[in-house]
Amino acid sequence: MHSILIAALLTVLQGSPAISKNAADLQELHRLEAVWNDAHVKGDADALDKLWANDLIVTVASMPVMNKADSLAMVRSGKMPFIKYETSDVRVTPLGTAALVTGRVQRVRSMGGKEVTDDWHFTKVYAMSQGRWQVIAWHASPGVQTLRP
Repeated sequence: MHSILIAALLTVLQGSPAISKNAADLQELHRLEAVWNDAHVKGDADALDKLWANDLIVTVASMPVMNKADSLAMVRSGKMPFIKYETSDVRVTPLGTAALVTGRVQRVRSMGGKEVTDDWHFTKVYAMSQGRWQVIAWHASPGVQTLRP
């Protein structure tokens, strides 16, 4: 009897707007994570400009805290182009009009003729603004970094 009630409740809940919205938000947030990665590899500042909220804060160890203008200037400069930018262990948690995304990012970039490999853990916060998700905060903590000639 309990299994019939649980099955019926699940059927009703699956059709509820809250669950449908949550599933749609999850799908969109995962899509935006792919946009983030792709834009970094392509050096696509315009895509990142759309993805980043105007009050974006970027906090990375051993670097000054950056805002949106600072971050876009760095991308547009082309001084540290990414060869690889891949995430794994990604967990997305929608929290109403905000969402928390955590995971691991492995990236390779060119700096001064050398390849720099980063293996970091990250935390990203999205906020819903004017009907779309935008990143308002990104924090990365370095793990292993190697330098190759």
